[in-house]
Amino acid sequence: MTGGSRILATAPPFTKSEVLPWSSKTLLTRRRWALTLAILGGVSLCMIMIALRFGAEDLAMAEIVRILSQTLLKPQGAESLEVSQVILLQVRLPRVLLGYLVGSCLAAVGVALQALLRNPLADPYVLGISSGAALGAAIATLSGISTTLLAIHARPLCAMIGGLVSVAIVYRIAVFHGHIAIHTLLLAGVILNAIFSALIMFITSLMEPNQSFGMMQWLMGSLSVPSYDALVALAAYLMIGGLILFWQARPLNLLTLGDEAARSTGVEVERVKKTVFVSSALLTGAVVSLSGMIGFVGMIIPHAVRMIIGPDHRLLLPAAALVGGSYLLAADALARTLLAPAEIPVGIITALAGGPFFIYLLVNRRSGVVS
Repeated sequence: MTGGSRILATAPPFTKSEVLPWSSKTLLTRRRWALTLAILGGVSLCMIMIALRFGAEDLAMAEIVRILSQTLLKPQGAESLEVSQVILLQVRLPRVLLGYLVGSCLAAVGVALQALLRNPLADPYVLGISSGAALGAAIATLSGISTTLLAIHARPLCAMIGGLVSVAIVYRIAVFHGHIAIHTLLLAGVILNAIFSALIMFITSLMEPNQSFGMMQWLMGSLSVPSYDALVALAAYLMIGGLILFWQARPLNLLTLGDEAARSTGVEVERVKKTVFVSSALLTGAVVSLSGMIGFVGMIIPHAVRMIIGPDHRLLLPAAALVGGSYLLAADALARTLLAPAEIPVGIITALAGGPFFIYLLVNRRSGVVS
């Protein structure tokens, strides 16, 4: 393992393919990096077009292309839009963009946390980060901050603070003599989830009936139609947090081998941990403030993508982000069409898919199958 860590530490960003001593995957090359992301980017574009097509009112693909091209070439005022244009541009497109951003963010955070904790069970939902962020957002809503002119930034900021407090508590509970006990980590996440959920329910009980109903829908994970201003703000948060995480890709490669191996190659372990935790709280808080608690995306996608393309985080982080966005769009398409015109909260779909997967990982890790 030490030899593998030194290869990763001294190798240039992209080199000729060679086999790592500790992995069956080939070392990352510029061509493989570009080709993989180009393929996944094409899949994402196809998934976006499919998600735009399906809903309570189906739109033909040719109609979607026509409307999008007309809008790009010659924007129209809202009063002159056709019915199909209103459905696509004001309802479906912002929702699809939100779903893709949320899925990408949760998958990227899952990759970083799994590398940092060296465990495939790590996930912002399981560790209580999502519930901490939801509590922060709920407090912002109850206090009225979310209805002010600063709401576009205040609610994500409160959610980020809640997520940061949550991850700090879980980490402090789980670390003992410099070692992270995974069962303690999971138990701490479950306990915090229960405490924060109870506090959120208490806050919800203090709200007006209409506001309380909206809060319950949001807590189940809902990609309600956002404004384009909110999407721009969310994209800014995600770009900052995502770039910070991608900048930590090489240290994360070394941290998967252990803290001591990483330190021996010059990695500032504690600084990397703090950076990743703060970035994860920022990203999780930003998406939870708009979409509520959508679970298990950050667990399923990183694990699945890692099995296919290997553990190198220079490729794994962007690849998982692309796949995570497509996955959540597929889940949302199911949520919108299974009982149309009624709609299932997308958090229910991801929980039904992720719950059994979590049990599978937990059982196989206990058996020593999952590393």
